[in-house]
Amino acid sequence: MTALPIEGDGSIDWTVVSHVNGLARHLPSGVDSLLSFLGEYGVPLLSVLLLALAWLGARRRPDAPVAVAGVLWAGIAAGVALVLNVPVRAMVQRPRPFVAHPGRLDLLTNHQANGSFASDHATFTMAVAVGVLLVNRKYGLLAMALAGFEGFLRVFMGVHYPTDVIGGFALGTAATLLLAPIAMAVLVPLTHSLARGSLAPIVLAQRRGRSGRGAVPAAAVTDHPDHPGTGTPTRGDLAA
Repeated sequence: MTALPIEGDGSIDWTVVSHVNGLARHLPSGVDSLLSFLGEYGVPLLSVLLLALAWLGARRRPDAPVAVAGVLWAGIAAGVALVLNVPVRAMVQRPRPFVAHPGRLDLLTNHQANGSFASDHATFTMAVAVGVLLVNRKYGLLAMALAGFEGFLRVFMGVHYPTDVIGGFALGTAATLLLAPIAMAVLVPLTHSLARGSLAPIVLAQRRGRSGRGAVPAAAVTDHPDHPGTGTPTRGDLAA
């Protein structure tokens, strides 16, 4: 069991928390409530929305089964990273800022006094962002910006130290990248199999044929033996 020391008044972590959280005193209560909602629920939901948009775009790509597998891994990786954070919190047992410094912060949300390191919200949003970035640069960069904003909000709300957020970012990134080769080795054959069955719309977007009658898979070319690129991708293969 490892315990991080309670940050004193002179520590960088406490200095940053006290200054960032202090901004709440100069903002209207409605703005504080909105930022608190975004930090607790809104930004993670927006990250999931970007994940869904990345999936819609992946279905239209020539390498759709591979790209969809990448999007699927982004979502799974976020869950895996959260699970990995459970033993991390149990080992570190770091008090949250509002617990270590009672009455000295404007706590903007009712929060459990559980372990502070690492931040679940930072872990989740960064895992999604890294996974999406491997598939779609535009949505991935937007997801990265959301993750950064989420990290700021968790400090602003008084529920995390900056190093809690950095630790969450590191955990989310490591879980997504290090486990990606194994995950993709399983998910790519799965999505190729789905593309050939009744669940093909999950993997392949449908588009109207030239005659206007019926529909053909927009990415059916990936199943043709004369077209390479149907195997497990590298990071460059996934990014668009």
